[in-house]
Amino acid sequence: MPLDEVRVAEYKARLAERERTIRESWVRTMEAKLIREKLDRCYETEGVNHTESCKDLRERYIDMLRENRVQGYKNIDV
Repeated sequence: MPLDEVRVAEYKARLAERERTIRESWVRTMEAKLIREKLDRCYETEGVNHTESCKDLRERYIDMLRENRVQGYKNIDV
């Protein structure tokens, strides 16, 4: 197998891995967005009791914000 073919195969594999990682990052971000929408609905429906009733959603959303940040291709290749 010539050296150029090896480099092309490595490059294609790296691009596929990069795309997969970015896609997963966006999926996690969209999950956080869905939780945020549920949290908004909970605040609206519960009114003054939202601190007790929406606590699990609030904590889950905060955890997701910490963990699920969109990372671009520059973080992958470093």
